[in-house]
Amino acid sequence: MALTTASPLGKALDTPRLNSKLLIGLGLITFILLLSFLGPVVWDVRLARAASTPLNLPPAWVVGGTWAHPLGTESMGRDMLSLVITGAPASLRVGFIAAGIGMLVGILLGFTAGFLGGWIDAVIRTVADAVLTIPALAVLIVIAAFVRALTVEHMALLLALFAWPGPTRLIRAQVLTLRERGYVRMARLSGASTGSIMFKEMMPNLLPYLAASLVGNVSAAILAATSLEALGLGPARIPTLGMTIFHAIRGAAILRDMWWWWGFPIIVLVIIFIGLFLVAIGLDEIANPRLRKAKPA
Repeated sequence: MALTTASPLGKALDTPRLNSKLLIGLGLITFILLLSFLGPVVWDVRLARAASTPLNLPPAWVVGGTWAHPLGTESMGRDMLSLVITGAPASLRVGFIAAGIGMLVGILLGFTAGFLGGWIDAVIRTVADAVLTIPALAVLIVIAAFVRALTVEHMALLLALFAWPGPTRLIRAQVLTLRERGYVRMARLSGASTGSIMFKEMMPNLLPYLAASLVGNVSAAILAATSLEALGLGPARIPTLGMTIFHAIRGAAILRDMWWWWGFPIIVLVIIFIGLFLVAIGLDEIANPRLRKAKPA
């Protein structure tokens, strides 16, 4: 029997909270997080250190591989499974720190510009537009090249320098539409303070937009961090997915047919990006019901 939205079960499932894209995306991100948290419990992550394993072993299912190192090893004597387990959370941490800082700055500036307007709005809008025109990756490459002993947190702070203009513009545009709503005018007439109106009355209505913007910024920050790391400008002492790809490039892994050296980090990054993309699309559909596809009766 076909399930329809007219049936009780169909009505129960036809809710934005059960958005299929959002659930699949959260499932993928949860898988990576579980791999990161449970991996050290079942696997020795100390094998991610150099010279801790035999060199250049292929994955276990390939001739010459061993189940002692299921995903193989690389030319520096590091276990690939350990690199994936330790590298995935480091890359996610960079993305969330950079995007979180950018979102906080964007919320403060966007609400201030959109609600107060006037010369304050003009200054904030002009600065945000100017920063958006700067080639962020080129500037980050120059800065990272001069920063010694770069850590994951330093990388995130560098990326946060260019993570705030996008949220600022998005939030400002939404606030411009919300400030003319009836409940905002009633709050003004009742004598509510500016801060109370912005963060108690208007903020709850923007939460889906803010969540979608945050997820998009996390993806952008991870991509930018991976790009810097693939150029060798990432943290040298902390295994990350981008630095693993850099070492694979420097070690001529493609020419030596060591596909597992660069392949598994890329697969994990693809899973992360797909998961974040689906989460952002799902949140956008929740915030904009018109984007939800019409379901057959």
